Amino acid sequence: MRRNFMGAVALVMMIFASSTALAQTNTVSTVTSGTVTVDKTPPTASAPSIVVNNSDVCKSAFSAGVQTQILGIASGVTITDKNCERLKLARSLYGMGMKVAAVSTLCQDARIFDAMIMAGTPCPYKGKIGTDAQKGWEENPDDVPAGSKLMVSQRDEAKEEDAENTDDPFTNTDQ
Repeated sequence: MRRNFMGAVALVMMIFASSTALAQTNTVSTVTSGTVTVDKTPPTASAPSIVVNNSDVCKSAFSAGVQTQILGIASGVTITDKNCERLKLARSLYGMGMKVAAVSTLCQDARIFDAMIMAGTPCPYKGKIGTDAQKGWEENPDDVPAGSKLMVSQRDEAKEEDAENTDDPFTNTDQ
């Protein structure tokens, strides 16, 4: 989402830059008591200031504004960093003495999940740890976090078995 937003902002800025380079300025001259006043200032759109000062917040802020002779648009958005939230939650759980819960929180990330398997200490599975947890993951491959590279083959095998066990009503040979 961050890439899409930044790409859209870049595109709008390029369009704005090209339109202002080709635009003509409107000059308003007024003569009052011997002085000439020239007004060339275009209206402006100011991007909102989004301030995230608290270092304990897992958010990033972005804002942008574009102004043409007719229309001005300004907007801002905050984006939540899910990985930062996961780390803070795990750290809080660990600080409260909930070590298995902290590891389980981190194991929701496929990279951590794979690293734990490679280290010989599989992630906890529904209160089970060690070899019992490994069996639980192997028996329930749909519970494995999406993106896991080590448990993919087992998940794919389970899906193939499910597909084979499903009856297809269009290939009924009983007739």
